[in-house]
Amino acid sequence: MTEPAMPWPGQVNLRGLRPLVAAEIRWGLHCHAQRPRHSQWHLGWLQTLVNICRRCDAGSLADLGPGIPEHVALVAKEMVTDLRLVYFTPAGSREAGFLETGHSGIRFPDRIGHFDLTGVSQRWLRDLLWDYLADMLRSAGCPRTAGPLDNVRRACLELSAFLLAEAPGGGDGPAALQAGHAHRFIADQRHRERHGMASLAITRSDGTPSAVTANTRGIVFGQARRLLRYALDTGRAEQLGLDRAFITAMPAAGGASGGKPRRRPFPDDVARALADQANLAQLAAIHDAGDQGLRDIWETIILTGRRVSEVIRLRLECTGRYGGLPMLWHDQTKVGNYDAAIRIPERLYQLIEERQRKTAARFAAQHGRWPAPEQRTAMALFPSERRNPGATGSLSYPWFLTRFRSWVDQLDLGHYVPHQARHTLATSLLRHGATLAHIRRYLGHVSDRMAEHYVHLSHSDLEDVLNHVWVAGPGSASPGDLLSGGTPLTREQAQALAVDLSRRSTPAEGGFCTFQPVVEGRACPWNLDCHNCGNFVLSGADLLYWRRKREQWYSIAERAPDDATADYLHKVFAPTAKAIDGLENALAGLGLLDDALALDLRRPQDYFQRVWNLGFRASDLAGTAEDQQAQPDDDPDEAGDELEATA
Repeated sequence: MTEPAMPWPGQVNLRGLRPLVAAEIRWGLHCHAQRPRHSQWHLGWLQTLVNICRRCDAGSLADLGPGIPEHVALVAKEMVTDLRLVYFTPAGSREAGFLETGHSGIRFPDRIGHFDLTGVSQRWLRDLLWDYLADMLRSAGCPRTAGPLDNVRRACLELSAFLLAEAPGGGDGPAALQAGHAHRFIADQRHRERHGMASLAITRSDGTPSAVTANTRGIVFGQARRLLRYALDTGRAEQLGLDRAFITAMPAAGGASGGKPRRRPFPDDVARALADQANLAQLAAIHDAGDQGLRDIWETIILTGRRVSEVIRLRLECTGRYGGLPMLWHDQTKVGNYDAAIRIPERLYQLIEERQRKTAARFAAQHGRWPAPEQRTAMALFPSERRNPGATGSLSYPWFLTRFRSWVDQLDLGHYVPHQARHTLATSLLRHGATLAHIRRYLGHVSDRMAEHYVHLSHSDLEDVLNHVWVAGPGSASPGDLLSGGTPLTREQAQALAVDLSRRSTPAEGGFCTFQPVVEGRACPWNLDCHNCGNFVLSGADLLYWRRKREQWYSIAERAPDDATADYLHKVFAPTAKAIDGLENALAGLGLLDDALALDLRRPQDYFQRVWNLGFRASDLAGTAEDQQAQPDDDPDEAGDELEATA
C-alpha cells in the first residue's frame, strides 16, 4: 500500500489512504472549486500530496510535518484552513486561541480568514480580544478590510508583552492591574517611539523586530483604549475585576503629537517628474517587466484623481462614449457609491482601450479563445497573475505601492505617496474656479468636510474662487439669482438679465460690470450708477462689503424722523437686500459662506482714503518742479509744505 499510484489523466487516486484523510482531501477539493477566485492546483501536486499521506500513514492532514515540497505544502495549508470551519465551532476556536472570520460568513480580500491570537499571553486579555473581534464582525458596521482587526490584535500583543514583563504575575490577574501600570506602558511606548527602538512583540515578514513609530504608537494607544472601553461598556471589566482607573488611563490615538498630518499636493517639480514621459517609460520598463499595467494605473490616477484602489479594481468594460463624450465607470466602495461615471480626456480613453485589448489577448492566449460578452463584464482591467484563472481578480494595492515606491526612490524625489495625486487634482480644480460642491461630487466624497481635507489654498486662491460666484445685482429683474457655480439659468432668465458669463467683465465697486462697451474701455452711459444697473453682478468676494452696506442702510432707517420715511428707505433698499440674501444663500449652498465671511477683502481705498482722493494737475506739478530748480537753496521741508498747500 506504500507504492505510489500510477498517474491517470483527470483523476487523483486516493486508494490506500485512511478514511479521514481521504475525506479531508475531498472536502478541500470541493471548497477550492467553490471559490470564484482560486489558485490552480495541478493534478500532479494533488497526487504527490496523496502519495505523501499514504507513505506516512497520516491520520489527518494536520499530522503532516515539514520536509514536503513547497507547492504541495501550500495545497495542504489551504485544505487545513477550510477544515477549521468544520472541526471548530466559534466557542472551540475561542478556546484554542484563534478567530475564523468564516464563522461569521466573512472573507476579507486577499486573506485566508484565520487570525492567530495565541501571541496574547494573558488568557483574560485574549478572550476579551476574541469577543471584541467577534462582535465587530457581527455588527452592521463590519469593516471592509482586515486592517481594523490587525490593528486591535497589534495593540493587544504590545500590551500583553508589556504586562508579561512588568505586571505582577505576568498580568494574568486583571484585578492586580492599576493606573500606574497603564502609565508605565504609555511611557514605554513613547520612549520607544522617540528613540526609534524595536517593538515589544511585532516583527516584520523577515522576522526582524519592527520599530515603533508615531503611527504605530497611535494605533496601539487608540485600539487598546477601544478594547478596554468595550470591556467597560459590556460589563466585562466588572466581571474580571479590572480597575476603572487602568481603563481610563489609556490615551486616545493622537496623544500629544496631534495626530496624523494631512497629505499635501505634489510640488511643481515633483509633479512634473512623476508625469514626465521618460520617467513613465522607465516605470513600465524596469518595474513592470510583465506589462501588467503599472504605468496605465498611475496615469489614470494622475488624470482622474481617483483613489488607488478604485483604479486598480476597474472592470474590463469600464469605458464608453455617451453623446460623443468619453466616460469612465468605476466603484467608489469607500463611500458606497457604485457604478459612478466621470468624463475623462480622449488620451486616457485611448490608453484604457489599449489596455483592454492587451487583457483580452492574454485571456485568449491562456484559454485558447476570446472571452465571451458575459465574461468580459466580470473580468478585471488589470488582472492579477495569482489565483486568477478567469481574470476576475484585480492586482493588489501592495503590488502597486511596492513598485511605485521603488520608482520614486530611483528618481530621488523624496518621500511621496500615490494618494497625493488626488490632493494635487483637488487643488488644481479649486484654482480654476471649481467649488467645494463640485470637487466633492467629482472626487466622490460624502460631505464638504471630507472634501476640505483635499483642498489646499492660500488667501489669493480663495479670493479667486469667491470671485467666480456671481449673483444678479440689485438693479436686475431678479436680484440675488445665482448666475454661476450652481444650477444654470434658463434662456429666458439669461435674456432678461442680459448677462453672459462667458464674456469678459470688469471690476466695479462691490462687484463686476458685464456691460461689454464698458468692459472694452468706453464710457458708461449711466454715469457709473452700477448698483442700479441690470448689468451689475455681485460676487462672493464682496459679501462683507454688502453686509456693511446693509448695516448702514438699516442704521439710517432707524434714525428716520418718522415711520413713513423709514418705510420708504426700506422699500428703496429692498432689491439690494434681496440680492445680498441671494448671495449668502448661494455661498451657503456651495459650502463657501464661512470662508467668505472670514476673508475680508476691503480695497486699499478703504484704508488710505486721503491718499487715493488726492489729485494733481500735470501743469501744477511741472510748475512746482521749475520753482524748485530755480531755488535750489530752499529748505526741502518748506517746499513740501508749499506743494501740499497748492494741492
